[in-house]
Amino acid sequence: MTSSLNGFTGRPRKDPGFVSAGQAMRQSETAARFASSDPSYQQAAQARAREANARIFSASSGADSATYGQGYRTSASGAAILSYGSTTDGSFSFNPEKLEAIPEVERRWSWVEIDLNAIRFNASMVKSRLSPGTRLMAVVKADGYGHGAVQCAKTALNSGAEYLGVATVDEAIELREARVFAPILVLAEPPMSAIPLLLGYKIMPAIYSPEFAISYAEAADAIGCRAPFHLAVNTGMNRIGVRYDEVVPFMQQVGFHRALELVGTFTHYATADCAETLDFQIQTRHFIEAVNALRQAGFNPGIVHAANSAAAIRYPDVQFDMVRLGISLYGYYPCPEAFTLIELKPAMRVKARITDTRLVPMSEGVSYGLHYRSPGSVKICTLPIGYGDGLRRGLSSKIDFLCGGARVRQVGNICMDQCMFEVDMRSFGTRQRIDPQIGDVVTIIGEEGDAAVTVEAMCEVLGTIPHEVTIGLGNSRMPRLYR
Repeated sequence: MTSSLNGFTGRPRKDPGFVSAGQAMRQSETAARFASSDPSYQQAAQARAREANARIFSASSGADSATYGQGYRTSASGAAILSYGSTTDGSFSFNPEKLEAIPEVERRWSWVEIDLNAIRFNASMVKSRLSPGTRLMAVVKADGYGHGAVQCAKTALNSGAEYLGVATVDEAIELREARVFAPILVLAEPPMSAIPLLLGYKIMPAIYSPEFAISYAEAADAIGCRAPFHLAVNTGMNRIGVRYDEVVPFMQQVGFHRALELVGTFTHYATADCAETLDFQIQTRHFIEAVNALRQAGFNPGIVHAANSAAAIRYPDVQFDMVRLGISLYGYYPCPEAFTLIELKPAMRVKARITDTRLVPMSEGVSYGLHYRSPGSVKICTLPIGYGDGLRRGLSSKIDFLCGGARVRQVGNICMDQCMFEVDMRSFGTRQRIDPQIGDVVTIIGEEGDAAVTVEAMCEVLGTIPHEVTIGLGNSRMPRLYR
């Protein structure tokens, strides 16, 4: 760039037509705002793009070899690039549809695999334990605990589930827009402003405040339809719900409305996954008292349900009319006591391809803080997955991966977008020796042969539960692949 000095700053003046990085970003943002609303602007932008592409890819220009090195035009990658567009009048233009067709796993080498057969198996296993006539609700909140709400909901419904449970109105709408027509219960009372959405998408709310109940009923009555709901009962968890000994006064306060329809009555256990059972028994007694009080007062409680995954597996006597299957739908045991009671198959696997390998000399460090130091004779391999993808930083240097069927130790602090692992390059008579290369697949969660790395192992390190780990990984930037 030719330039002269700027008299005020002593810095070089920019050539006419020079565009800074910041200015280019602002121009791009402006283009994005107007492209969809101004056809002339869009046409001009396309013309500028064609002109820029022509400068790079023009067959008549010798700039390619000068700019990118000899052989660029004839390389395999160059030929592959040209396949994503077309050349007309000596200029090259990218085809957005062809670019969009590049698989997500080829844009970044990390992904989540979901085995829908495992979802089917788990739903069927729990369904087979239920008493005749007892319904199964598949809880698919938090995007199916990170597994994909729509796909898991459809799979569960095809495997014996009859109801769906979600946490928010938007989660329910996503299912409806995916043409899922089963009954959907929002397991909490949404704000009053969401009432039109409940009625429009035929979604049932949990209710525990008279103000919401009356507003919901009035809105339904105004358009000539019913206002179905499930009554949430607080039996001791003290999170949401009408207190168990106040359910009759509550229903007397709201039950007069002709549009309001009590479809179900439920509670939630705080300790069904705990070894100690006293509090569980107290909650069960309170819930049965509440349901019996409703009946004695002339109210039909509808579908009675209380059991979550732990209660559904451990306590057959609290199945009532329906059980709610959450974490166990995805293959995870809610508590150690459930291990011997049912077989479950984890549905999630997490994998990545190696993006870098290097032999790190003895005593040199790896990753932020350099807390890990190479012992020598090790290869350090990098994977494009980090805590920004749900691989929590607290796992740093405390977990293993699987590479070539062998366990390898994750080393150094897990970064936002990447992490590293160590491969011992020394030879031992009884130890399998591997030599990973860029592009090799590594298992972060899953099995390879007889070896396995599990969500439960991560939970033990983090002091948490599978729900948190799978939601973090499944709802991250990584694509989900279904099989």
